[in-house]
Amino acid sequence: MINALAERRVLLGVTAGIAAYKAADLVRRLREAGADVRVVMTPGATGFVGPLTFQALSGHPVRVELLDADAEAGMAHIDIARWADIVVVAPATADFLARLAHGQADDLLSTVCLATAAPLVLAPAMNQQMWRAAATQANCALLAGRGVDRLGPDEGRQSCGDNGPGRLVEPPAILAALERRFVSGALAGRSVLVTAGPTREPIDPVRYVSNHSSGRMGYAVARAAAEAGARVTLVSGPTALDTPAAVTRIDVATAEEMASAVRARLAGADIFIGTAAVADYRPAHVAAHKIKKDAATLTLALERTTDILAEAARREPPLFAVGFAAETGDLERYARAKLIDKHLDLVAANLVGTPGIGFNTEDNELVVFWADGQRRLTRAPKDRIARELVALIADRYAQTRAAATSADAPAAQEARA
Repeated sequence: MINALAERRVLLGVTAGIAAYKAADLVRRLREAGADVRVVMTPGATGFVGPLTFQALSGHPVRVELLDADAEAGMAHIDIARWADIVVVAPATADFLARLAHGQADDLLSTVCLATAAPLVLAPAMNQQMWRAAATQANCALLAGRGVDRLGPDEGRQSCGDNGPGRLVEPPAILAALERRFVSGALAGRSVLVTAGPTREPIDPVRYVSNHSSGRMGYAVARAAAEAGARVTLVSGPTALDTPAAVTRIDVATAEEMASAVRARLAGADIFIGTAAVADYRPAHVAAHKIKKDAATLTLALERTTDILAEAARREPPLFAVGFAAETGDLERYARAKLIDKHLDLVAANLVGTPGIGFNTEDNELVVFWADGQRRLTRAPKDRIARELVALIADRYAQTRAAATSADAPAAQEARA
């Protein structure tokens, strides 16, 4: 079963309303669901609930001040805005809605909301008359027009004694709404085969030829495909990673083992995503015993391994084939050559020589190419990049199927005639 919030980075903003105490329960529930939670409070919110409460519940220090000399040395307000998979403000007061609607950035929370590219969800809480006020409604409409989501408010008895709309949506309902945001169903009913990690080509019983791949990107892609509703099989080279939820994992070591595992499962696949860093060459002869350090030099004869990606793309009937291109220069030329030479539908390419992205890093940045287009997925944690990539794959896959159906329609009508 997919746990939609597992390993999600949730930034919770807390503003100065009496409902701030409910935000503590929301942090607890998010943590129980597997999310990594960071809390940013407005200065006024600390008068309702102390930062230490949220620190104890989240396991992370709470940020309050925008101009914090120690934290700002590394532009921390930008860092945390980039860190988040989603930003939730609960409770969101009328004052905060007004300031955010008009682009003010006079405290840390409003600054983060403007600086993030992550989805923004607001859960308003205020007096019923303040909620009904024309200015508040206009501010909410302005924010909605910019793609900001809103949860609630609920109706009921308020702490001031009034009855009406303005109560904060209860934490379980907020949690459920956040879970739904991360389950798209874009690949529901589809079977996706993913390869990930390195391969190891033995030289002798103790040595092998390999590369720097950690498998993180491939595992993130498998997880994102499962979250999108697909049946996912992951063929993995040696890694230290845990199997994503609802993913079937097949462990292999060498390129030939990976090729064999892929061949056995291609028939049932709709989409193939080759993220594995498969060795292009392997030793032509594997020594039966450990090679001793006797000679001053050692020459290894290498031979080509199976081109798993090209073989998958040639399958009949054809599937939707996605390849990865890890390059150190001239990215578009090499990626488009791979797209054409291997008959792929998409190629996701990155410059592995760029500091901070690629092999053995938390972040990545991709440029995805197809026959008549391309899209850049800007630098972000690999989980987020994977979800953006899977969303693009689902969209291109749907377009390809629609085009194929349209092309087949005249022939089918002629056959019926």
